[in-house]
Amino acid sequence: MRKLKMGMIGGGKNAFIGAIHRIAANMDGLVELHCGAFSSNPEISKESGKGLFLPEAKCYDSYEKMIAIESQLPQDQKMDFVTIVTPNFTHFAPAMMALNHGFHVLIDKPMTLSLDEAKQLQQKVKETGLILCLTHTYSGYPMVKQARKMVADNDFGKIRKVIVEYTQGWLSSLLESKENKQALWRTDPAKSGISGCMGDIGTHAAHLAEYISGLKIAQLCADINIVVEGRKLDDDGNVLLKFDNGANGILVATQIATGEENGLKIKIYGEKGGLEWHQMEPNSLIIKWSDAPTQIYRTGNGYLSNISMANSRTPSGHPEGYLEAFANLYKNFALTLSFKLEGKEPTQEMLDFPSVDDGVRGMAFIENVIASGKSDQKWFDFKI
Repeated sequence: MRKLKMGMIGGGKNAFIGAIHRIAANMDGLVELHCGAFSSNPEISKESGKGLFLPEAKCYDSYEKMIAIESQLPQDQKMDFVTIVTPNFTHFAPAMMALNHGFHVLIDKPMTLSLDEAKQLQQKVKETGLILCLTHTYSGYPMVKQARKMVADNDFGKIRKVIVEYTQGWLSSLLESKENKQALWRTDPAKSGISGCMGDIGTHAAHLAEYISGLKIAQLCADINIVVEGRKLDDDGNVLLKFDNGANGILVATQIATGEENGLKIKIYGEKGGLEWHQMEPNSLIIKWSDAPTQIYRTGNGYLSNISMANSRTPSGHPEGYLEAFANLYKNFALTLSFKLEGKEPTQEMLDFPSVDDGVRGMAFIENVIASGKSDQKWFDFKI
């Protein structure tokens, strides 16, 4: 066992998500930052790397140069995997190049700019046997994993209804007109793709619904809106869902809910009971029964499942939040990769992170939702 060496693409000066990735990667001591192409601007990339105490030779002018040079180094001197923390439109090319040069990949969501690109990455992963992890962060929370386990154990009986919502208010005004960096690229079709809100946070809601319920979206009916005048991509939407077991659901994603922060919430109901989880109060899981009082499960307690406890780090009563959930993705990915490098078979607990297949479903969700939103047809089959 040794620390894995990470190469980072993007995440330089003033890029908030790069710092979050580095904290998450470092939290369990399994990964170290080895090199980076931190910006498309070579000067900023070099300056960013210097600020992270990397040797000058490991601060590359471009991701192309980094991948090409690192691939030629001896095994003990080159990076083990690449993490890609750039806007959507610069995901596919570096991910494909990394896979073609034998490097494993960790990448932000949505995975690509289009479903076709996502399928190409999926095929390349299958051909190479390499690992791709997608950062659907919310699946990393201990109580989300507890909820998933209870559903899988049939504690609630057959699932009948899923209600998931992700409400934000930060785009309630035309923030992109004020040169806000995050708003500029997320509302630009050339950089974000065919969807804004649904691509940015709707995919999180859809993934969480499928992850906890164990079901797959089979059909949907979408109402997609551009509320703020002058905006080019959707900033609000409501989607009716039908799952592959016959359950129905509702998905709400909006970035114009004035005053909201990151209000991701999910409720799932079965024949015998249900559950409720709120991202802004992540250490609690509310359990509801038809014939018993409501219960509140709390992170870090011994009555929780092994999978929940394996993704907790502190005793009960010590809050674990977004950074720890993010770190759980890195931890499970790193353990899986370490076992793979040693010729060992990773455990199911290690393999519990979003994969390239989740990335394909995410892009399919975006394309199906937008197609439905533009059509007068009531129900669309979920096509991949």
